[in-house]
Amino acid sequence: MFEAILTICLLSSGGECRDALQPGYEAVTRLACETALAAHPPAHLPAGHATAEPACQPVGEVLSFDELAPGLFAHRGQIAEPNADNRGDVSNIGFIIGDTSVAIIDTGSARWMGEAIWRAVRAETDLPVSHVILTHMHPDHVFGASAFEDTGAEFVGHAALNRALADRQESYRASLADLIGPVAFLGTDIVATDIPVDDTLQIDLGDRPITLRVWPTGHTGTDLTVLDEKAGILFTGDLIFHQHLPALDGSLRGWLAVLDEMASLPATQIVPGHGGPILDWPTGRDDVARYLKVLERDTRAAIDRGQRLGDAVNEIAASEASHWHLFDAFNARNATVAFTELEWE
Repeated sequence: MFEAILTICLLSSGGECRDALQPGYEAVTRLACETALAAHPPAHLPAGHATAEPACQPVGEVLSFDELAPGLFAHRGQIAEPNADNRGDVSNIGFIIGDTSVAIIDTGSARWMGEAIWRAVRAETDLPVSHVILTHMHPDHVFGASAFEDTGAEFVGHAALNRALADRQESYRASLADLIGPVAFLGTDIVATDIPVDDTLQIDLGDRPITLRVWPTGHTGTDLTVLDEKAGILFTGDLIFHQHLPALDGSLRGWLAVLDEMASLPATQIVPGHGGPILDWPTGRDDVARYLKVLERDTRAAIDRGQRLGDAVNEIAASEASHWHLFDAFNARNATVAFTELEWE
């Protein structure tokens, strides 16, 4: 198999480049790929400096996915912070194949991941990717989306997602490029959603209905879940963490309320935003709910004692440290958000 590749380089560099996929030109022969390129040149080129016109090369890196149910696939990201070794591959990603089209759920931290997802889908089916669904605003879930701009897919997310990303994109871009390295981040750009969801939305992939639902502010203010009704599997985004300490970027009380409401959803299993990649439901929410309740309890106790925030953050939820990876990276931040929310009740 051959695919279309464009070499892109850092605008500020004389030699740091990478090969970026132009999806949609896959063919058995190089000639067929080149013919398709000549007939329909790509409309959206990845961010960076292109050194030449797209050319056809053998298929490149494919992201690994497990088939958790017929037609439902999940990739398990590393339980780690983004770094140069993992190139930002730290969150879970999924895709669902119906009779007529495919939906992708989250796209990773950088364009290279979106490209590798596309190849994984193409290894399973020739059906078009009709929807790219983004579960919330955090960059490790959305920054690979620009790889799908020329594929005909519609981008779907919470009604507040576009504004949230617009407000944060510069800081997100700078921090991720620094963490994973500028070459791994090359070509990455923000993509606006075409279909904003403000309540629920059902999409039919062809005898494969999936139901999208947005939630009140919890993990973030832009949380959305995806239920594959045929398989009974729910993609929770980061409303559910497994092994990776939950990261609070919204409302502690809101997140606890959302978890209670989610328990009644008609799913038997879930794909969490991190960990897993498959957990039973509703027991899959238990660890997150326990941690958040301890966070709330300890924060209220610190406030009642009159502790200052700077003294309290090292004590709040300390009993949870042995239960999670990345506790030191996230708990103090969670305690700060919780303290700020609860002290003004």
